[in-house]
Amino acid sequence: MQRSALVVGASGIGGRYAARELLAHGWTVYGLARRPPTDLPGLIPVPADLMDPAGLARAFDAAFGAGNREASPTHVFITTWMRQDSEADNIRVNAAMVRNLLDALAPRTALRHVALVTGLKHYLGPFEAYASSGTLPDTPLREAQPRLPLDNFYYAQEDEVYAAAARDRFTWSIHRPHTVVGLAVGNAMNLGTTLAVYASICKETGRPFQFPGSQAQWDGLSDVTDARMLARQLRWAADTDAAKNEAFNITNGDYFRWSWLWRRLAAWFGVPAAGFSGEVQPLEQLMANDRALWLDMAQRYRLQEADLDRLASPWHTDLDLGRPIEVMTDMANSRRLGFAAWQSTEDSFFDLFAELRARSLIP
Repeated sequence: MQRSALVVGASGIGGRYAARELLAHGWTVYGLARRPPTDLPGLIPVPADLMDPAGLARAFDAAFGAGNREASPTHVFITTWMRQDSEADNIRVNAAMVRNLLDALAPRTALRHVALVTGLKHYLGPFEAYASSGTLPDTPLREAQPRLPLDNFYYAQEDEVYAAAARDRFTWSIHRPHTVVGLAVGNAMNLGTTLAVYASICKETGRPFQFPGSQAQWDGLSDVTDARMLARQLRWAADTDAAKNEAFNITNGDYFRWSWLWRRLAAWFGVPAAGFSGEVQPLEQLMANDRALWLDMAQRYRLQEADLDRLASPWHTDLDLGRPIEVMTDMANSRRLGFAAWQSTEDSFFDLFAELRARSLIP
């Protein structure tokens, strides 16, 4: 049966790699974003704002044809969110984005499956109470663990998908990556590129590559999610009947300690590694005065992005590396159903760094 995908958030890390994976396997792929990417051959752009229901309807009429209820994607992959100043606003805005999207698609009858990408804040809590005392879960994190008794925009997004699925009779899957490592410019949560930019600044200035996080993260076990792994699981769930109406954690499938990996990352850039210093040293503070320096570096090295804030997200990297517990993720739910992909985390970072350099995003 012919399959077509609407990738929502096609300009972000998750959406970009999902679109690339689906295109490589012969899908017709539409990419929805306010500014869809133009460098993915075969991607059909759908410029739209998820907070504008009328505009969404017009965008879908233009992309899929007006008046034909059967003309729509068979699969939708929701990979986007918008950060707000409070969790109440996160819930209001991000739930509305999912609701507006699925309401706009409801009159079209071809939709068979919706995949929603959230993350480990499902287990660790929202930004306002992230990995705080009283809410720390057991690790490894498992999909069967109950929701925390806290407001959380991930829960609100899920509930919108569940309600629309009951109404419109499509299947769903939920995908919960750990920190996603991949290339995207202007992304709000981008640890891999943030560390690449930070290491480049350290090399330029002679500063040590200082680990900014907690002792628990430095010494404990961790994992991450290569964006290519997330894309593979999204496609697998869309193609696997047994994966319908299930939630899945998704990581690379290996574990590491930052005390080992940090030195490996430093060696790639040729900078001195400085480990846990005895206290958290937030990257947001370490990089607070580096915007002008990066602008100068961009001019001297002819880099493609001179705005430090479009490459680096120190605030989110600090959340990940500053957690008071080690965090690793159990993937038994998808493994038992046949998802067997695996990715070396060291290679995830090194592949990203090489691509950043090849695209002149870092020196």
